[in-house]
Amino acid sequence: MNVEVRPARGRAELERFVRLPWKIYADDPVWVPPLIRDAVRVFDPAHNPFLEHGQIEPMLARSDGEVVGRIAAIRNHNHERAWNDGCGFFGYFESIDDPNVASALVEAARVRCRDWGLRTLRGPVNPSTNDECGVLVEGFDSPPAVLMPHSPPYYDRVLEEAGLGKAKDLLAYWLDAPPEGAPERLQRAARIARARNPEITFRAFRKKDFDAEVDRFKSVYNAAWERNWGFVPMTDSEIDHMAASLRQVLDPGLVRIAEHGDRTVAFALALPDMNQALRHANGRLFPFGLLKILWHSRRIDAARVLVLGVVDDYRGRGLDAVLYADLYDHAAKVGLRGAELSWVLEDNHGIRKPIEGAMGALPYKTYRLYEMSVGG
Repeated sequence: MNVEVRPARGRAELERFVRLPWKIYADDPVWVPPLIRDAVRVFDPAHNPFLEHGQIEPMLARSDGEVVGRIAAIRNHNHERAWNDGCGFFGYFESIDDPNVASALVEAARVRCRDWGLRTLRGPVNPSTNDECGVLVEGFDSPPAVLMPHSPPYYDRVLEEAGLGKAKDLLAYWLDAPPEGAPERLQRAARIARARNPEITFRAFRKKDFDAEVDRFKSVYNAAWERNWGFVPMTDSEIDHMAASLRQVLDPGLVRIAEHGDRTVAFALALPDMNQALRHANGRLFPFGLLKILWHSRRIDAARVLVLGVVDDYRGRGLDAVLYADLYDHAAKVGLRGAELSWVLEDNHGIRKPIEGAMGALPYKTYRLYEMSVGG
């Protein structure tokens, strides 16, 4: 197959870029179509604060005039400042099952990162590790949770054939939410933690105090994850943008806060799994997509735990057990059947141990990040 990769420029090209997944996943029963409006806004500086410190260059692969793949070369200046590792990224990868197409796409992203003066190509990230990232390599039989990616089984093969190797695996856990609430082991750990930390209070999110609560989240998020592999601090505008986009779907009981006096020392964020409703809109809000989303939102029976972080000087005190137990109890109260906890680095045993021990969960999906040398 003769494959040509060129930048996607102009409205028509961007439309082709955004709509390609409908071709790739046409026969995939668990794929959840993204909202077209949101997919287009990724490339608009007026709507994507990542572009304040980064670049996203979308490219399309064609064969005989037909679009057969897409990729974006990504430069994240904040990552470069945080890690000084010369790492560039690729994201928004989609391809038909043809190694020539995948290789041509990866090569185009590699060359662009080389032209930027970078040394390594890593991905996929859409557009950073604070967003959707990774290729699904295990767990194809169920739909992705909200804000998680999905991909065909052959992506791992064609990306490796394109010269990429594994950089890191990211794990997603499934947690049942029984009617009686948290498992006894977790309840016991939470009781002990509360007794040992009487000065710390635990509560739900106050939606009427939304902006101040978001500021409290900011105070924890970057501090709690700064040592994690590949983590890049979110800017205030990125957090504000995320908060605004999630405001309407937040369940205050699924957001838990730990405080020591006026200081926020831990934060847990879970979201109702809106993908259960979004999948019925087929990417469009109008004329009927929004009505379908609202209708199916009433039947959402699962959540995703996105974030649980404890600031450094409060770790090892069991605060995570209390936050997890409170999330369990609220999920049971509102009738959720369970939640996905994602994602967790494969070698983050400090997080994996309590999830697998006190909570008794096992990974049910695995996502993979890849990397390669950009070369001279």
